[in-house]
Amino acid sequence: MKVFNLRCGSGHSFEGWFGSEADYDGQLERGLLECPLCASPQVVRVPSAPRLNLSTSAETSVTDGMPNHPQDSDGHVLAALRQLVQQSQDVGSRFADQARRMHNGELPQRAIRGEATAKQLEELLEDGVPVLPLPNIPGLKEPLQ
Repeated sequence: MKVFNLRCGSGHSFEGWFGSEADYDGQLERGLLECPLCASPQVVRVPSAPRLNLSTSAETSVTDGMPNHPQDSDGHVLAALRQLVQQSQDVGSRFADQARRMHNGELPQRAIRGEATAKQLEELLEDGVPVLPLPNIPGLKEPLQ
């Protein structure tokens, strides 16, 4: 199994696991690789620092002590967004109505998500309804492979 550090054209960093280098090259040539955050097909392999197994109890990396890159947090953001999706109910285009009715005590409180126009969001916020716009990331509901 080969694990490669990859980056898309938007600068998102992620890992790819392949059976071999030829498997990576073949998937890239056939256009099967895309960024899990933005679905960009512009994926390139970037240099990675090897891990050195010095003993069974001590492990170090040639990058230990170096500052983390901002792109390293992309995976954490994606994981948090996936958790929000799993723990909320999708009410689709009824989001604004459902959020307002929960805020007014007409419906029991629960975690919901859905779609709303910019005008609907503005009106909800003006009325004190707590909402958090989230990005629409392709593949957010599917497992990350």
